[in-house]
Amino acid sequence: MYDLVVKHGRIYDGTGSAPIDGDLAVVGDRVVAVGAIDDALIGDETTIVDATGRIVTPGFVDIHTHYDGQVTWDPYITPSTHHGVTTIVTGNCGVGFAPCRPDQRDWLIGLMEGVEDIPGTALHEGINWNWETFPEYLDALDQTDLAIDVGTQVPHGAVRAFVMGERGPAHEPATPGEIDEMASIVKEAIEAGALGFSTSRTEKHKDVDGVLTPSITAHEDELVGLAGALAEAGTGVVQGISDFYDFESEFHLFRRMAEASGRPTSITVEQQDARPDWWRELLDGISQAQADGLDMRGQVPPRATGVLLGLTTTLNPFSFHPSYKPIHRLPLDEKVAELRKPEVRAALLSETCQLEGLAGEIVTSFHKMFRLGEPANYEPTPAESFAGIAESKGCQPEEIALDALLENDGKALIYHPLFNYLPGNLDYVAEMIDHPHTVMGLGDGGAHCGVISDASFPTTLLQHWGRDRTRGETMPLELLVSKQTQKTAELVGLLDRGVLAPGYKADINVIDFENLVPHEPTVVNDLPAGGRRLVQKATGYDVTIVSGRIAFRDGEPTGELNGQLVRGTQAAPAPAG
Repeated sequence: MYDLVVKHGRIYDGTGSAPIDGDLAVVGDRVVAVGAIDDALIGDETTIVDATGRIVTPGFVDIHTHYDGQVTWDPYITPSTHHGVTTIVTGNCGVGFAPCRPDQRDWLIGLMEGVEDIPGTALHEGINWNWETFPEYLDALDQTDLAIDVGTQVPHGAVRAFVMGERGPAHEPATPGEIDEMASIVKEAIEAGALGFSTSRTEKHKDVDGVLTPSITAHEDELVGLAGALAEAGTGVVQGISDFYDFESEFHLFRRMAEASGRPTSITVEQQDARPDWWRELLDGISQAQADGLDMRGQVPPRATGVLLGLTTTLNPFSFHPSYKPIHRLPLDEKVAELRKPEVRAALLSETCQLEGLAGEIVTSFHKMFRLGEPANYEPTPAESFAGIAESKGCQPEEIALDALLENDGKALIYHPLFNYLPGNLDYVAEMIDHPHTVMGLGDGGAHCGVISDASFPTTLLQHWGRDRTRGETMPLELLVSKQTQKTAELVGLLDRGVLAPGYKADINVIDFENLVPHEPTVVNDLPAGGRRLVQKATGYDVTIVSGRIAFRDGEPTGELNGQLVRGTQAAPAPAG
């Protein structure tokens, strides 16, 4: 008998094939029939999901998250599970919490807090630390209640500190012996079940004290040596991010890692205003590597990487104005009351930002500030920017910004598309999505708790690109589904999921596509120790099924904890017949 049946849906199977109308049947944790099913195998105990007027997709596989700490205390792994995600991969960008010696815990928390903007107080309070080695970390995750599946990678920063002690974070060169020891740890982690190895080479990644991430200055012999550990293990992937300021030498490093590992290698690709052609250069390099037989991919986001400004978030357009300093730490209602006073408003509008650098640029770029709105609008026009509105009204853009901050009783959010919005729209993103060697990623679920809410990327990919885009063409829904199911799963070696076909894992979304809507994020204080984070929900996810059981209804948990740690590469099911 069937355990679960999805009836009367439009099925997008994840392969990129055209959809079919029909039913889907599950026994245990596996799909057993798609399209036509045997109604005689529907019994009294069979769970029936009516998908009339709905689309049915594989569960989404999000390969770029930072739930390394949160996964130890939050079985529901929100907010990613509000958006149809059934498998996550952690340990990205060279940061994570294993391996870790007891005297390195504070440093690793400080690295994660600085790089990924996760409150250190929450990590100190929430993490149990019942591990030191990476295999022990996996064993700890294996004993953790989970609503979805979790895979992880071994992070370069933690490995470097584990082997080199204080010399690792201090950016000292690794000796040949230390490289060998690090490679042994990476191999041990891969053999224990890590999906890959990650590293970071960007100046954007600094610890809580402003010190650059320890992997940024690692020499080629170290990077190639660690990549070689994957070749010895015969499995795993390499994930990395870099500024590519010296493109030729830096891309050479990643090519050498791909050559040494013989494994899939993915690199962050985003548009940057200061280097408008860089993203194409990087994708061209990836295409050439593919032509040369190296499996290199670009991880790309389906919209701009957006900073959220507001009175409830880390930054707002007046954060660095002298008159805002005494207001900064007030409760929200008192902030709003102060900012509505004419004399305070006049003072703020007469001042300028007192900070330079990236943060200063973010809070003063009024041509790139927009009301996010409800539902969230991720492709606004230049005329909708605060600079555009101010020009049409003949006033300062700061006036528009201050008015926007006070909307919704001070809870409104301002959207600043920091990266990936070069022409003032998402035309270039369309090219990135459609590229033959890219996959969806970079949502950073669990990270950037006070400034970014991009865990909703899967919803944007379907809703905006598959239905709502007005500033350019939409894209075939079957392509979009494939890009965040089969394609992401294949990249990290999870060949047992991301497809709706007999024998594949029964991770399934039933989606009211016509009414799929990403809502404006909100700020909540539900992390351990009252830590703050941004949470974004969506309407339209009727049912999310994990391993054959309904884990979420309307994006909210049912209490079903049917997820598990994924240890290593998972084989594809044998062909039928």
